[in-house]
Amino acid sequence: MAVKREGYCVFRRAQAPVLFAILALASSGVAAHAQAGNPSSAANPFWGSVTRLGVTDQTIRLSLDDAVRRGLENNLGLKQAEYAEKSIQGEKNQALQEFLPDISLSGGTGVFQHNLAAVGFGPGVLSKFASQYPGGVLPSGFSPITRDDLTQGQINFHQTLFSGPVIAGWRAASAAEKSVYFAKMSARGEVVQQVADAYLLAIAASSEVDNATAQVAADQVLFDQAKASHEAGVVSNLDELRAHVQLQAQQQQLIAAQNELEKNLILLKREIGIDPGQKIQLTDPVPYSDLASRTPEEVRAEAYKYRQDYQNLQNQLVEYRAVHSAYRSERLPTLSFGGYWGVDTVNGAGTHGNFAAVGTLSVPLFREAKLRGDEDASAAQLAAITAQLADLRNHIDQQVRSALLDVNATAKLVDVARSNVDLAKRALSDETDRVNAGVDDNLPLVNAQATLATAESNLVQSLYQYNVAKLQLARSAGVLETQYRDYLGR
Repeated sequence: MAVKREGYCVFRRAQAPVLFAILALASSGVAAHAQAGNPSSAANPFWGSVTRLGVTDQTIRLSLDDAVRRGLENNLGLKQAEYAEKSIQGEKNQALQEFLPDISLSGGTGVFQHNLAAVGFGPGVLSKFASQYPGGVLPSGFSPITRDDLTQGQINFHQTLFSGPVIAGWRAASAAEKSVYFAKMSARGEVVQQVADAYLLAIAASSEVDNATAQVAADQVLFDQAKASHEAGVVSNLDELRAHVQLQAQQQQLIAAQNELEKNLILLKREIGIDPGQKIQLTDPVPYSDLASRTPEEVRAEAYKYRQDYQNLQNQLVEYRAVHSAYRSERLPTLSFGGYWGVDTVNGAGTHGNFAAVGTLSVPLFREAKLRGDEDASAAQLAAITAQLADLRNHIDQQVRSALLDVNATAKLVDVARSNVDLAKRALSDETDRVNAGVDDNLPLVNAQATLATAESNLVQSLYQYNVAKLQLARSAGVLETQYRDYLGR
């Protein structure tokens, strides 16, 4: 019956192959990966999309909800999961034929020539019929070569009335359909996470550009003041040079931040089906909201209820149980009914009807070695999927606990980063007053500005990490697609 090779099931033609071929696609599922550097849709289809529109002169205003919607419509990984589901549904419809009558109509007309001697009516046999003719001899001109015009029409019928493998295979097909549905829903969650991560990364890069722009403006003012003071003979040339170096260093950071933003926008557009050359504008600010305290037990219970990959594996378990039952039922008899009804007309001599009605009972008598082998192989597959399900339960627990730790840690990092920004602003304000009062030169002021720039960059990264951690927690709980707004506090 079946052999498991590299994720595919191969079944004998005699045992409803269409039903069991469904199992291969359902078992393969949809792979999900975490985003890494230099992403490629060849390595992970969720890093690609189907681009439907060309470049326009207008700038597309894009909110996070718009980006998620576009991703769900165009993301390549989700499209492949949807195609797999349609393929399973199509094959299940083909498998339905195993339970329905197979009725066909055939007809034809033609001219036929027969050699009676070739079919056993040689001269010796024909001479026995001579006594039936006057004079005891065959008519003159009688030839063993005959010719006739034959017109036929026939309706054929066949139906399997009982087959254990077919019945069990249909149950497996139904479980496979559910399994591939949950694989598609898991793919939707992957799309939401990928798009949301890319959007948040682009927001963070945009905030870096804003901070760098503000720092360039502040350093420009400092440089202008140092230059004017030097020209007036109030400060040394060193102060002007120091301010100039700080300005150019900050300009370099601005260029790097702008370049990083453009690259992040291109990655975002690739995932949601927008042409890389199309201009877009992100409309949502950096979201921030404290997340209500959750215990691992609460999130884990939610995950067991809503995680699509968990439900997918549960349906695969039902599927393989049905396959195992199909192998066990190979020892049962198979009952089928078939027949035909037709009409023949020879040389226009009238029509004659003919029919056949045949019931067939097929009982396997001696195939015990193969039957036991098939049953043992399917039992091993069933044990393997059962072990995978138990491992997934532990893996979900691990993911939930890790996600909660990340959320708590990144929340504390945000608090520390915000405090550092406040302290850096106060330090910069104090140093500005001291420089203006002539107490210090501009070295402490330059250092204070650099410290503030670093603190603001750390805050941006901390906010990004906190939001990503919350999205990962929602994904671990299986509610990302429906509740990502709540987790981000939007």
